[in-house]
Amino acid sequence: MKSKILLIGPLPDPISGVSLANKVVKEILEKSDDYSVDYVNTSNPNFSEDLGSFSIKKAWFYFSLNLHLYKVFSSNAIYITPGQTFFGIVKYAVFILLGSLLNKELIIHVHGNHLGDCYQSLTGKKKRLFKYLVKRFSKGIVLSESLKNNLTPFLDSDQIHVLYNFAEDYLRDEREKDFSKLKLVFLSNLMQEKGIIYLLDALISLEENNILYEAKIAGNIDINLKDNIEEKLNSLKFTEYVGVVKEEDKKSLLYWSNTFILPTFYKMEGQPISILEALASKNCVVTTAHAGIPDIIQDSKNGKFIAKESVKSIVVTLSYLAQNLDFVEEKAKFNEIYFQKNFSLNNFGENFIDILNA
Repeated sequence: MKSKILLIGPLPDPISGVSLANKVVKEILEKSDDYSVDYVNTSNPNFSEDLGSFSIKKAWFYFSLNLHLYKVFSSNAIYITPGQTFFGIVKYAVFILLGSLLNKELIIHVHGNHLGDCYQSLTGKKKRLFKYLVKRFSKGIVLSESLKNNLTPFLDSDQIHVLYNFAEDYLRDEREKDFSKLKLVFLSNLMQEKGIIYLLDALISLEENNILYEAKIAGNIDINLKDNIEEKLNSLKFTEYVGVVKEEDKKSLLYWSNTFILPTFYKMEGQPISILEALASKNCVVTTAHAGIPDIIQDSKNGKFIAKESVKSIVVTLSYLAQNLDFVEEKAKFNEIYFQKNFSLNNFGENFIDILNA
């Protein structure tokens, strides 16, 4: 008889690293000989950067998810990918408490590096409640070794497991790439903390200095930045916004480019799946040494690190790459091999099942 896992967390749409990972976990469990899966989709259809903030509308949305509470009774284990704020944990309190009361295995998968900081910033009753809820979990999963400290206040070290992220297999292709000029792609939600404003300002500077490049920007636009982003995009001659891309459109975009850029300083960041997608599709990587990124990317080995919140750093780095396309090609080809050895979907699936069985 199959063991039933109840997956609680966001699923596409909208697309994010967490929702994509949950989609893949769901598919892995659906194909498993030993496990079956049910789910509670917690995706809020309204995209905004104001994660963790409270609103009546948001509270009502998450309260309505409790209508799925009956699914806990028929499940053997509950797998939750919560937010990394007080509200991000508390909104699942009823599922956590009922699961604990019924002696269900509770698994928390933290997709970032903010949970520990959030806990340390709390005081009084909120801090005690936060700790009480997270300590109900019997297993914890983080994205890399350096992120384990997010769970050490709550779980013993032998309860915390590392599961590196992945990119989907369909992104691998033998097609040739164009390295005749710098071709940039930004593939993420267009949020302040993902560095989109700094990137656009840097691209404006490149054009003012006649640096040869092309760029395509893809992802959801934060509604609070929409006017600002559109104004900057309209001022650029060699940058195109292509909207939200999925599957073959995403693949085509990643094989059009030869350099992936993500100037992130996002407080919830872990290891962006978009970086692994860039590796899989033979791109040089330009990003920040932020959160768990240095666990998978090394400066001058996979591409270049840039300083956080620095237009100048982006301009200097992209100018160098535009004039050193041999470097871009060398890193892009290395990254394809590096990905295959470390971050395939097969590796992720096998390691995930091993954690369930542990």
